[in-house]
Amino acid sequence: MTGATGVLGTAISKYLARQGARVVVLGRNEAKGQAVVAEIKAAGGEAMFLTTDVLNRDILEQNLRDVLAAYGTVDVLLNAAGGNMPGATIAPDKTFFDLSAEAIEQVMQLNLVGTILPTQVFLQPMAEKKSGVVVNFSSMSAFRPLTRVAGYGVAKAGVSNFTAYMATEVAKKFSPDIRVNAIAPGFFLTEQNRTLLTNPDGSFTERGRDIIRQTPMGRMGDPEDLCGTIHYLISPASRFVTGTVAVVDGGFNVFSI
Repeated sequence: MTGATGVLGTAISKYLARQGARVVVLGRNEAKGQAVVAEIKAAGGEAMFLTTDVLNRDILEQNLRDVLAAYGTVDVLLNAAGGNMPGATIAPDKTFFDLSAEAIEQVMQLNLVGTILPTQVFLQPMAEKKSGVVVNFSSMSAFRPLTRVAGYGVAKAGVSNFTAYMATEVAKKFSPDIRVNAIAPGFFLTEQNRTLLTNPDGSFTERGRDIIRQTPMGRMGDPEDLCGTIHYLISPASRFVTGTVAVVDGGFNVFSI
């Protein structure tokens, strides 16, 4: 799992380990990654951490060699790495003309290319054995344009499109037993959006309150809310499901006045 040291990635990694999966935690922060692995092992699970860079093919290929040396195969790839940056957003007092082309390119690289490259690398053993599952991480902003997150929305829309494309590509050229899907989380408090959605005292900002207002279930998601859907998408229970984006959002995407 790339991006496995974030709030969502950590929760999913721990959950999958509890279900008996051998989890490879991929991330840039070794201290955080080793802490996740330590927690998994303390609970009786199996895990290892590898430092990675989802935009560096050489590092990813070394990661693959290390995984194969340790476990012999790759059954599942979760592409959770991603993120945003201020220059690719449009603040209330800014306009489209204030967007940074460099920041837009970086956000596109991290979210879209940072999904494509790991897939190219870790899909190889799946193609060879003709079975496996890839789950990409899309977003609410891929379905409709959310205010401010201009670059991120474009990148995540690309992830959804890439998911649909790859579902046919791998099934037709390698095996129908290789499936590619995506998950689209609603609004969860993470390290990246916490200051945007909550005040220092823990109360919601205006944007946070607006999200809650448009979420029929009336709350932000808990990281554990994603685990059941991930479990379903990587298990035989979804063996006839490919090319789809599973929404886990408390109803946000279907809200209408």
